[in-house]
Amino acid sequence: MAKKRRKPRARTPQALPASAGAGSRPAAEGREAGTTEAPTHQRAERKEQARAARDNARRRIERQRRVRRGVTIVGVAAVVGVAAFLVFRTDAAGSIPEETLALARAAGCTDVQAPVGSAPGGQHLGSGEPANYTQRPASSGVHDPAPLPAEQAVFTQPIREENAVHNLEHGYILLYYRAEGPEALPQDVLSSLGGIAESQDKVFVAPYAELNEGTSLAMVAWNKVWECPPTVEAADAATFANAFIAAYKGTSNAPEGNVP
Repeated sequence: MAKKRRKPRARTPQALPASAGAGSRPAAEGREAGTTEAPTHQRAERKEQARAARDNARRRIERQRRVRRGVTIVGVAAVVGVAAFLVFRTDAAGSIPEETLALARAAGCTDVQAPVGSAPGGQHLGSGEPANYTQRPASSGVHDPAPLPAEQAVFTQPIREENAVHNLEHGYILLYYRAEGPEALPQDVLSSLGGIAESQDKVFVAPYAELNEGTSLAMVAWNKVWECPPTVEAADAATFANAFIAAYKGTSNAPEGNVP
């Protein structure tokens, strides 16, 4: 009797070791973690770079602002300095050309006189107090605290001498004339002098009753007096007045010649 063949036994798959499955998952997780770590680091670097760029831009803008402020301050200071120089500068006293002096002598005028050896400024009286000047016309000395106002250039009535001397201290020129009597200054001469005074600042024309005998025109600056007779002609008088003004008006000849 023949023997029956046995069917081969089905082989059951062997279970993987527990350690195999567990070991493979952390490796996968590690690979996933590796894929996210690099972009996060790059984003942090980009943020840091952007922050540094913003900081640099802010610093650059602030530096530009400081430079602009500095330039503005320097510019304003320069403008103020130039303005102050132009307003308060004091030109040196000049001199009258010799040919003009010779012409004046020929016309009967005196030489330019300096009546006192020393004429300091800043000596004020009480307001309204008389000075009792002995020099006629006064060209320096104590004076009223207030000068004459500058609005008017030509006067037909006498001006208060204590105030006028204060104007002389500020570099003004006074053109005094004799208004009455046989030695009165001719009208054409007076008109010529009035036009000169009205064409510029710091020049007054005013009558003066107590001029020295033989004098009809006295040109006065601080401690400077130049006198001419009634026979002086209009053209010559204008030449003399303009030369006197150019030499002494607003100059260091006066203690406060730069005061407006």
